[in-house]
Amino acid sequence: MAHTKDRQAPIATVSFALNEQLDIAAESIRAQIGRREPTVGLVLGSGLGAYAERLQDQVAIDYGDIPRFPLSSVSGHAGRLVVGNAGGVTCAAMQGRVHYYEGQDMRNVVFPLRALIRLGIRTFIITNAAGGVNATYSPGDLVLISDHINLIPEHPLRGDNDERIGPRFPDMTDAYAPELRALARVVARHQGLPAHEGVYCALQGPSYETPAEVRMARTLGADLVGMSTVPEVIVARHMGARVLGISCVTNLAAGISGQKLSHEEVTQTAARVRERFIALLDGILEAIGREKV
Repeated sequence: MAHTKDRQAPIATVSFALNEQLDIAAESIRAQIGRREPTVGLVLGSGLGAYAERLQDQVAIDYGDIPRFPLSSVSGHAGRLVVGNAGGVTCAAMQGRVHYYEGQDMRNVVFPLRALIRLGIRTFIITNAAGGVNATYSPGDLVLISDHINLIPEHPLRGDNDERIGPRFPDMTDAYAPELRALARVVARHQGLPAHEGVYCALQGPSYETPAEVRMARTLGADLVGMSTVPEVIVARHMGARVLGISCVTNLAAGISGQKLSHEEVTQTAARVRERFIALLDGILEAIGREKV
């Protein structure tokens, strides 16, 4: 009798590993922060991580002490999760992030933000250091992100989708929450800060953009260019969290000022505007606290 070949298992199967990994990471964080219950997440970009030092009643956790959290290799990214209070709000502040250009898988890049959402956070303030494409911007300006253009080649939602985490096709119409931008504009005006808003274009990096790439970004409608933020925003929306994005313009993009670009310039400019950045974040967090969300 001829033997019947076994049927092959389906090639595409949904992996549920991420859901369990998020539970493990969130439980690890809970065990290390005690009774603190953060409601706002802060992602602090290059040169902006010092804000976490201001949080009161804080506990700091090295990323290496949280299961599955990737470690950053970039100067200016301390690699710690700091949980504490500011403006009457309990925050979980990421002192630095991992970038796709560091060689990490995109799922690792966005895992920390997913873990914070699993922890219960539904509001995020995501910051970055960016190059100014809009010629009206100056180094040191703080810009509210109104929308983005994603030119990073790997999408953070590529692959199997677990409906327990988020929908297969999340809507990105309001990727940056209009009500949070409105709130931030009011705070900026009260502080006498220009209330810039702009479109952020994310590229892979780590090389800075060429003048031709900057012209391309400007033609597409971008006001800012950078190498982060967008993957985090996509997974935040995927999991139902809302986002306020803030860029610190640390330099004018290539071909605009005629000057050479360097990471030292980025961190120096971020340090120079630190007090303005701190005041703006303090005011925004106080306003969010009054929202009771």
